[in-house]
Amino acid sequence: MVHHRQGAWQPPPATGLTRLTAVDALIVGAGPAGCAAALSLAGQRSVLLVDRRDGAMVRVGESLPAAAVRILSDLGVMAAFQAQGHAPCHGQLSRWGSDRLVERDALRDPYGPGWHLDRARFDVLLRGAAVARGARLLAPADLGGIQAVEGGWSVRLGGEGAVTARILVDAGGRTAPVARALGHRPVADDGLACAWTHLPDTGVHPGMTLIDAEEGGWRYSAPLPGGRRILAFHTDADLDAARSVRDRAGLLSRAAGAGLMAPLLLPNGGLDEMPGGFTAAHGAALAQPAGPGWFACGDAAGCFDPLSSQGLFNALYTGLATAQAADRALSGDPAGATALHLDRLRSVRTAYRAPLSAWYGLEQRWPDSPFW
Repeated sequence: MVHHRQGAWQPPPATGLTRLTAVDALIVGAGPAGCAAALSLAGQRSVLLVDRRDGAMVRVGESLPAAAVRILSDLGVMAAFQAQGHAPCHGQLSRWGSDRLVERDALRDPYGPGWHLDRARFDVLLRGAAVARGARLLAPADLGGIQAVEGGWSVRLGGEGAVTARILVDAGGRTAPVARALGHRPVADDGLACAWTHLPDTGVHPGMTLIDAEEGGWRYSAPLPGGRRILAFHTDADLDAARSVRDRAGLLSRAAGAGLMAPLLLPNGGLDEMPGGFTAAHGAALAQPAGPGWFACGDAAGCFDPLSSQGLFNALYTGLATAQAADRALSGDPAGATALHLDRLRSVRTAYRAPLSAWYGLEQRWPDSPFW
């Protein structure tokens, strides 16, 4: 992997397709996975990065483990990331498997504390760095038809016309738009969903992630920039517990009865203007996340149950790994590139599934609960 100079940059505007008709790599999705792939390829290959949104979307809330320092350094953005001043993640408080409160701190982590991210600023950083390195960015842009042609693919991009690409990268999130266009569908692990909202930070448990199991599912909270906290509840989408938290009032009412989460709530509310929502949160994976001339990464290849806290880390890792596979394919070894990518993604899924299953298996307090 080439290590790039870590300099200052200003986020450039999105660009159009003027006089651009052919590229080495077309990356669909300008989130962390797509930007990681673009950062690794740009400067060595011609890269077009497209996204259906022209700006960052509101996220449920993200954390990044300290081990990501290696990936961010390889991508050449560590200095810029540190300059953004994301809040440190000092540890975790959990009540899981028993009524005992367990604290895990970051002191024994060889990389130190991780981070609670301002995701919008982080996404802007990655997009800007990719463009500064030489990738072209087109956003917003709708993905039209994909057709195999000699030497690659012809892809229609909304009103921008068609682009020919030697390699396609699907970094389009859990909807996996490229894979779907090629006839592949993600397979869901379960029906997990997440109700979430932002809260004013009451100053309770500063810098700590909170995880609390209950009969109908599990709750999560973490600090966010700007004096806020995320509050989320996870359960299966078809259960009564999910129906009870589809609005903010129901979510807050459910949290008010939980000892670990109740101190996060302000008695006078003040929450109506804060974002929130209800979204899919299940793990899923493509049975075939790569093939001749295309590779999937990030949530498009496989998304993660949020209990694992690995989704964003693996988006960056698989984006970088995809760039390596794409470069190998472009250098004349497409079969070896596909085999390498599939092997890496299998290893990622294996490393994810075993500890997740063990963690859920620890909770035995509600044997008759349809969730557990």
